[in-house]
Amino acid sequence: MSAFSLRMLLAAICVTVPLAAQAQSSKLDAILARGTLKVGTTGDYKPFSSFDKASGQFTGFDIDLAENLGKALGVKVEYVQTSWPNMMKDFEAGDFDVAMGGVSVTLERAKKGYFSVPYMREGKTPIARCADKDKFQTLSDIDKPDVHVVVNPGGTNEKFARANLKAAQIEVHSDNTTIFDEIVQGHADLMITDASETRYQQKLHPELCSIHPDHPFDFAEKAIWLQRDEDLKQFVDQWLHLIEENGTYRSISDKWL
Repeated sequence: MSAFSLRMLLAAICVTVPLAAQAQSSKLDAILARGTLKVGTTGDYKPFSSFDKASGQFTGFDIDLAENLGKALGVKVEYVQTSWPNMMKDFEAGDFDVAMGGVSVTLERAKKGYFSVPYMREGKTPIARCADKDKFQTLSDIDKPDVHVVVNPGGTNEKFARANLKAAQIEVHSDNTTIFDEIVQGHADLMITDASETRYQQKLHPELCSIHPDHPFDFAEKAIWLQRDEDLKQFVDQWLHLIEENGTYRSISDKWL
């Protein structure tokens, strides 16, 4: 090989190596370099994520988790408001690094990104006016033509209702922050949602009772939905493991649940 050819080969290697390193740069590296973790959240799902228009602040179980994750990363947390019908589209567009706020693990979402190890196990269960709780113990009790079931659009609650109820009247209520008032006021008979939410909402609305939350209709898990990046997933999984062991997770759980 001539001296000229050798110089050209070395020059090519010098160019290729930085490009390869750049191509292999992880989402975790990008977050650390940017100094912010972008968290997509709906702000309409108590106790996990709630947005106060007056203060412009998010609060909730997952918001406390997000702040702790940001602290562990050494970055600031930037919240990107999304909605259940638009979450998939916003996630695919890369509007945020992770989605948090009571996000259920689904295969459809798993096709688009990674999930952290689950931090909560539960399932769908009814919530109704306490006077009616004995009437809606089973799906067969609920799936009758004169029963009005309210659902929020675009999430796993609507999907569950449409998959399991064929005779009952399913009514979509677009404002997830007032959906339980529909039951209190008699505009709907019940809602089927995550057991954790029914437990929380019965505290906010004494007229409502969670129906067998310890024995939900199905199995579900909540986790952090991550853009597809091995380094980011490994970090988040390790962080979750540590906060479960050191009592931080229990403290946040006791505060909200």
